[in-house]
Amino acid sequence: MNPFYTTYNYIPFDKIAESDYEPAILKGIEEEEKEIAAIVDNPETPTFSNTIEALEQSGQLLGKVTDVFFNLLSAETNDFLDELAQKVSPILSEHSNNIKFNERLFNRVKKVYETHAACKFSDLNEEQTMLLNNCYDSFIRHGANLPNEQKKRFREITAELSVLSLQFSQNKLKDTNDFFLHITNPVELEGLPESSIDLAKETAKERNMDGYVFTLQAPSYIPFLTYSSRRDLRQKMYMAYNTMGTHDNGNSNMLIVEKIVNLHRELAQILGFNTYAEYALLQRMAENPTKVYNLLYSLIDAYMPTARTEVQAVEELYYKDNGISPSALSADDSRRFMPWDFSYYSNKLKESKFNINSEMLRPYFQLSKVKEGVFGLATKLYGITFRKKTDVPVYHPDVEVYEVIDKDGSFLALFYCDFHPRASKKAGAWMTAFKEQWRSRDGENSRPQVSIVMNFSKPTENKPALLTLGEVETFLHEFGHSLHGIFANTTYRSLSGTNVYWDFVELPSQFMENFATEKDFLNTFAVHYQTGEKIPQELIDRIIQSRNFNAAYACMRQVSFGLLDMAFYTLTDEFKTDLISFERQAWKQAMLLPEVEGTCMTTQFSHIMAGGYSAGYYSYKWAEVLDADAFSLFKQKGIFDQETAQNFRDNILSKGGTEHPMQLYKRFRGQEPTIDALLLRNGISQTQ
Repeated sequence: MNPFYTTYNYIPFDKIAESDYEPAILKGIEEEEKEIAAIVDNPETPTFSNTIEALEQSGQLLGKVTDVFFNLLSAETNDFLDELAQKVSPILSEHSNNIKFNERLFNRVKKVYETHAACKFSDLNEEQTMLLNNCYDSFIRHGANLPNEQKKRFREITAELSVLSLQFSQNKLKDTNDFFLHITNPVELEGLPESSIDLAKETAKERNMDGYVFTLQAPSYIPFLTYSSRRDLRQKMYMAYNTMGTHDNGNSNMLIVEKIVNLHRELAQILGFNTYAEYALLQRMAENPTKVYNLLYSLIDAYMPTARTEVQAVEELYYKDNGISPSALSADDSRRFMPWDFSYYSNKLKESKFNINSEMLRPYFQLSKVKEGVFGLATKLYGITFRKKTDVPVYHPDVEVYEVIDKDGSFLALFYCDFHPRASKKAGAWMTAFKEQWRSRDGENSRPQVSIVMNFSKPTENKPALLTLGEVETFLHEFGHSLHGIFANTTYRSLSGTNVYWDFVELPSQFMENFATEKDFLNTFAVHYQTGEKIPQELIDRIIQSRNFNAAYACMRQVSFGLLDMAFYTLTDEFKTDLISFERQAWKQAMLLPEVEGTCMTTQFSHIMAGGYSAGYYSYKWAEVLDADAFSLFKQKGIFDQETAQNFRDNILSKGGTEHPMQLYKRFRGQEPTIDALLLRNGISQTQ
């Protein structure tokens, strides 16, 4: 029997065959179609229970199989799964459209909505009201009120977008895997730390090659740009990374970007909006493009003067170190300061100012100890514990599974951790769920199965996995998302965990990053992997002193991405302009480094082309305002204060999308957030 047709406590990865996905998806569609038919054929008057709740609970088999399938498509894919995704994505899109364009179903939903709206939803609780509003709005936003000809076009657009976003991701992964830098002469390793060299040696061995292999995966690429003293090789790596998706090699995303942008715009305009951003932002805390631009421009005003000073200091060091007078150089002189110089000389400047770099910290951040520290932090704050499970099947030998137990001894969640890069895994880091939390009609609280997927430095032949401080921050970030899922305590799956407004979802994750530079947290786990010696206090002091190094530059980099995103999705006319020129113009107000001919960010910008952040990349900065404001309360009360943590859990982490996020935030914080705490944390202002 197909494993998806059985009842199981955890995903039976050891029993699922590739051939099981397609029939289970098709059967899931068939079952949901029957469930929808039962709702619309119900002779009783439409009610919240027989229509809205019934619709919420439909499609369980389909959700069960697609949750696994699409998660593996990101974390452990292959040609078969890629091709199957191309095949089933339009089918799934058509099925979704069939539900949203079912006039009899919409009429029932509309009847329920109007009945409860007439009494201002006084007969429903907050969560029921949110579910009803979301359900009704979802039909409207998916074209339920459109005339038939436009409904047909809406179907075509959503089907095409589902395929294009997949193609975008697959092309990026192929380009990432296709490039490698093969070094056989040890002289060319000059400047690289031992950890980077060991990883390159392991990678070469895995490929049956001599010498050293460097790739575009983060644990290889980032240290190379940061430490290699070979400028020519830094340039080669930089150009390979920053031209992904632009080559005429079958993996180009140039035309795909144009299609995605134009389809999003057309979809919004069919629904009566001028731009896709107007459509998307109606269901965001920001509400409209004006508020997004206000945020981005306010950050430019606050951070740009400091950012220019930061970049100037790095540039001056470059010229000084190389004995070059910039005034004597022509505009096209190859010796001019370029982006592939920034990380290298930024790191040198940081070392000279604070006597600290990422490699110096690695020995104190052994992955096994970092896990203990991060899990221990959750225990200190919330009283929960993590028990490793060895009897739960996994989709790859690298994956670890933990049972999460609440402070009262009850089961909270199953937690999957997938830490290291491989060719079958997308770049980056993310949290997801194989199963979300909800309550059944008989009151049973069905607990979630949450997963974090990352691309951390791997162990080598001679050393365990040793992380950088940046990787520790990434761990904390994704773990914060996980806590949002783990603590979920709602009735309805569609409102559970991270199912919140897109510019609110990053609050729990970015909030957790704050602990990375807190000495009381670092002292709980950071010990030297060889000697067991605690991280020295003076090293912690240097971490704290250096945490705002180039913070303004980093802010402007994020703002530039936000501007680029908004430029695409505030278009009112067809996008036909040269992509690279458009990109340059879109983010020029926030750019600090020289533009390089032939490079293009957009063709690899998965967040806004294939990751759900279309007209939403500003969310990281929006949520940063929230997380700084939220953490300032912990700084007042004590970073491990359990009462404040319980307040955060009760009002933010467990509530999901059951209420408007600003209501939840004000209930936790007692006030609306301001930018003051962020400016103070980044050293832009000295007083709050």
